Amino acid sequence: MADYSYIVKDTSGNKMEGVVHAPSLDAAVTKLREQGHTIISVKDYAVAEGRARPSFLEQLSLSLHKIRTRVPLSSLVFFTRQLSTMFSAGLTIEKAINNLMVEESNRKFKNVISQMAADIKKGWGLSEAMEKHPGVFSSLYVALVKSGEVSGNLYIVLEELADYLEFLQDTRRKVISAMIYPLFVVAVLGFITTAFIVYVVPMFQDIYFRYGSELPSVTQLLITVSEGVRHNFFLSLFVLLVILAAFVSVSMTYNGRLVIDGLRLKIPVVGRLLTYSIMSKFARTFGMLMGAGVPVVDSMSLVNRVVENLKIKVGVSEATRFIKDGYSIAASMRKSGVFPSTLLSLAATGEETGEVKKMFTQAASFYDKQVDTTVTRLTSLITPVLIVLIAGVILFIVVAIYLPIFYLGSAFKRGMH
Repeated sequence: MADYSYIVKDTSGNKMEGVVHAPSLDAAVTKLREQGHTIISVKDYAVAEGRARPSFLEQLSLSLHKIRTRVPLSSLVFFTRQLSTMFSAGLTIEKAINNLMVEESNRKFKNVISQMAADIKKGWGLSEAMEKHPGVFSSLYVALVKSGEVSGNLYIVLEELADYLEFLQDTRRKVISAMIYPLFVVAVLGFITTAFIVYVVPMFQDIYFRYGSELPSVTQLLITVSEGVRHNFFLSLFVLLVILAAFVSVSMTYNGRLVIDGLRLKIPVVGRLLTYSIMSKFARTFGMLMGAGVPVVDSMSLVNRVVENLKIKVGVSEATRFIKDGYSIAASMRKSGVFPSTLLSLAATGEETGEVKKMFTQAASFYDKQVDTTVTRLTSLITPVLIVLIAGVILFIVVAIYLPIFYLGSAFKRGMH
């Protein structure tokens, strides 16, 4: 038996907090629901009071373990989909896990499934066996599986999880494909510009100095840059590395990352793409958790773990705090100040109609379409912008190189006359 701290609303809508004694978390939730309470949050009392907080070494060990056991998302999608199919066909958990262990080709994942099979054979539940492998199964994944076990709809929950993981995979691919082309072009442009400055400009520089004529300011600027890079190459490289290291160091601090992530959301078109992608993931995850019967506060906390932008993450934390204070989901999200009006309207409608999962799923579909539209728009915009950028840089270098030669030719012609 253990103690669990809870936050609930009674039949009159009044918020209540306290501690319940129960053999497990699921038993505590069931006990509170039987008393007619609407559950906001239920947590292990020791963890809630900060008494079971892991030490730095334990956190470091967990991080290293996650890195060692991480598996491709595609493997996890296949595993989840197959597990759902086998359960719906009537196979036992032990038989299904053993079948998947035989089929799995990824060595790391095969080892994880093997350990799960051994634990399940000892009498462990599926969610308990998964919880031992946080590098493979996130807390969100485990929470949904646990809710499926409690409700008796495990194969349905796993099917939704597989759809959700495929959605994450597809969204990640869209965002990366939209970003990789301009980054590649900028990298190539930087390489070509450096090659011109280091190798081509010095050849023309000798010609200019041989004639001793006064150089145009644009050419003088290019020569100065070329000499600076060539004569102080290692110093320039060191300065560049220091700037890069300083940026990385700042981005690793809380305030630095908060500012940088906030600025990312304000970049024209790209910021909109990131916002739509985050809101799509948030809405789909929250709707799925609520549909699985996970309490509101716990759903918000789990969703916050899949939000990668710190600016939005802080907003989700604030919304969670407002929900604990008794505000509705939509009101809490509105007060946090990071959610768009469309999502807020659908959240309010979901609460009013009792269709929270449906409304958040609709919101996710809406933002999915916005991601597709923005990717198409970004692709159509980025091509002419990059062409103009490349043409501008090349034109500047060519003009700077050939302008003195043009002046020399004009001076020579005037001398002939």
